[in-house]
Amino acid sequence: MNYDFETPVNRSNTGSEKWAAMYRSNPNVGKDVYPFSVADLDIKTAPEIVKGLQEYIETAVMGYDLPTEDYYRAIIHWMGNRHSWEIKKEWIICTPGIIAAFYSAIRAYTEPGDGVLYMGPVYYPFMKSIKNTKRTLINNSLVRNGDRYEIDFEGLAEKAKDPKTKLMLFSNPHNPVGRVWTKAELERIVDICAANDVVILADEIHHDLIMPGHVFTPMASISEAATDICITATAASKSFNIAGLRNSNVIISNPKLHTAFKMDMEMTGIGGGTNVIGLKATEIAYTAAEDWLEEFKALIWHNHETLKNFLAKELPEVTVFDLEGTYLQWMDFSAFGLSHKQLEEIMEEEAQVFLDEGYIFGDEGRGYERISLGAPTKTLMEAMERLVTVMKKYRKQNQ
Repeated sequence: MNYDFETPVNRSNTGSEKWAAMYRSNPNVGKDVYPFSVADLDIKTAPEIVKGLQEYIETAVMGYDLPTEDYYRAIIHWMGNRHSWEIKKEWIICTPGIIAAFYSAIRAYTEPGDGVLYMGPVYYPFMKSIKNTKRTLINNSLVRNGDRYEIDFEGLAEKAKDPKTKLMLFSNPHNPVGRVWTKAELERIVDICAANDVVILADEIHHDLIMPGHVFTPMASISEAATDICITATAASKSFNIAGLRNSNVIISNPKLHTAFKMDMEMTGIGGGTNVIGLKATEIAYTAAEDWLEEFKALIWHNHETLKNFLAKELPEVTVFDLEGTYLQWMDFSAFGLSHKQLEEIMEEEAQVFLDEGYIFGDEGRGYERISLGAPTKTLMEAMERLVTVMKKYRKQNQ
């Protein structure tokens, strides 16, 4: 490898959200313990981005800057070259993060009391944004089939028929279960939503993190109907470890949907501009850091296979799901017969392994765990060894 993915980065004194949460959960945690919750990375950001930002800061004024033509060209080229999706400059809206886009979409396309579809278990800000805007949660739960999840299309069609259902929040690649939905699956979703006048917000923030053997298709690219009803939320943040710079791109080709979205941003103050450093970091990532991304993806796949093989041998009670996309590994611990609160306490107090507890992704996630694979392999496996040592005590035959 040309890049250093094996030197761990201790973020205990940087204000890191997940490190702070770890110390709140267990103030006595060991000094060499790293958390594996929250979807950011404990590896160094691409040196191309670091160097480019250093040069930019030395020469630029940190004022009220708009996205430049170079910025738009970088986004357009990336989408076309990486994802075979030809987009236009006038479709792109910059937002201060993806979650802000959830709220704007919900307010722009629905009224209080309207239904918003999602498929649990799923990224918890989906549910939070629906609740906080006083819309109705419409959950079309994913169906588990072995170590893979599938979509309940009959249930989706039935729920979409309700005239109060106006919007669907859709995750692809799916967080947390790791599916990359096929073009055929996307087409069925679009057919159902288009027939029932349901707008789709496609959260595609993990679109660059596709594992071997799988192909990502932007939902809005598959047909004219998809282009008309989809708004696409993307960012370089997950791919290049720049989430703290709060810059995302929402791509909307339908003029009516585009105008409504921008109007909400203006009315709520979100449209006042995004982080100038975030804009520059995204541009650099998409124009100079592609080699880093490819090596990072190789690390994720290596970590997935290493973890899966280790647990299959040492703790076969745990189901480690196939990883099609993202760097987030979904695992099922329900065979131990523990409550989700017991499992959380054992992880944090005894094993000192800090993951995202499955229940935060919805009731379907009780007894499951999500772990970030975005860490040095040695650091990851040290945590897994502690986990195995502790969890062996809770095997049913030992209870």
